[in-house]
Amino acid sequence: MAKQTYGTERQWYAVHTYSGYEDAVARNLKQRVESFGMQDKIFNVVVPTEKKIKIKGGRKTEVREKTFPGYVLVDMIATDDAWSVVRNTPQVTGFVGTANQAVPLSPEEVEQILKRAGGETVRHAIDLSEGDAVIIIDGPFKDLEGKVGEIDEERGKVKVLVPMFGRETPVELEADQVQRV
Repeated sequence: MAKQTYGTERQWYAVHTYSGYEDAVARNLKQRVESFGMQDKIFNVVVPTEKKIKIKGGRKTEVREKTFPGYVLVDMIATDDAWSVVRNTPQVTGFVGTANQAVPLSPEEVEQILKRAGGETVRHAIDLSEGDAVIIIDGPFKDLEGKVGEIDEERGKVKVLVPMFGRETPVELEADQVQRV
């Protein structure tokens, strides 16, 4: 049975938490770092989020959504005591890795996650699925019914197959121009 190897290097680790408790874990962990005087071993605690535009019932709202629900990232030097402070934080279920070995994230992974979290790129969370029956509520095809053929969350677009001239014709629309029937 391999025991956790401790490093002298600062690395990022993913910590598994109860889902929905990510912010509480981050808050608690930051308090524990202060009260145990671990600022020289635990440097940063991050709940990765990204901006998303949600479209529900034809309304657009911008929200911050957790990128990895159930996980918190910790920048730390994995010493016995630092390990213990993180591991014994309420709602923490463990480190990500093999049975007894936490695996640090690669610098590329961390860079990508933090860039996404701090970035201004907005993804569209569209509350539709391919094949859904929809009605077009805006634009030149208003009041026509069709079914969703394709969803592009990056651009916030939906391709709707509308019956025209005896066949289904794909029409590209903004996601807020359609509504589920």
